[in-house]
Amino acid sequence: MALLYLKRIPVFAALADDQLALIEERVTERFYRRGTVIFLEGDPGDGFYYVKSGKVKIIKATDDGREHIIKLLSPGDLFAEVLLFNNLPYPATAIAAEDSEVGTIKNADLERLVLNNNSLALQLIKALSQRLLYTQQKIKTLALSDVLARTAETLLRLGEEHGQSGPDGRITIATTLSRQDLASLVGTTRESVTRMLSLLKKEKTIDFDGHKMMILAPDKLKRYCQ
Repeated sequence: MALLYLKRIPVFAALADDQLALIEERVTERFYRRGTVIFLEGDPGDGFYYVKSGKVKIIKATDDGREHIIKLLSPGDLFAEVLLFNNLPYPATAIAAEDSEVGTIKNADLERLVLNNNSLALQLIKALSQRLLYTQQKIKTLALSDVLARTAETLLRLGEEHGQSGPDGRITIATTLSRQDLASLVGTTRESVTRMLSLLKKEKTIDFDGHKMMILAPDKLKRYCQ
């Protein structure tokens, strides 16, 4: 069963079945209830993780105790892969944002495989490069954009990663993110992001109902990012 799932993970998608079978032998999967800590910032970084089901958030604590969400992960996403080949502690905390099943492969096991598998090494390098590009874009957005632009960029990214497009062009995002979680993703306060959402709703750019958010006019939302 794990073999079929591993094929859907981008970093492993191009590997042959015999290579995947070697990885499958070293996979451990575990179920986490919503709110359960998977690992804490500062814990020994001994594992490489992927989300099998549910959602996982990667957070950093600010000096005043608030959470800043670095990334919200969905099935197929990788995390903690930046510590592969490094004996360093986890630089952030991973928490199940909803009931989730998570797979892990010990770094030591994967490193032994990589030493004898050039294809696997190449796929891991690609995955690490993509994560670096995402981090650079996040830093650029936080540094140069105002709150409205950052809110629009975050909503578009959530729509791309977690949304479903309708025939009318609208994008529906089913999420358990609280306003505080969204504010952390944007990099602002809960009050500020609430004001931005209310403004966008008033302008009929977005709408929200319970745990669902709808992007009514994606093109208009994109213009706020420019």
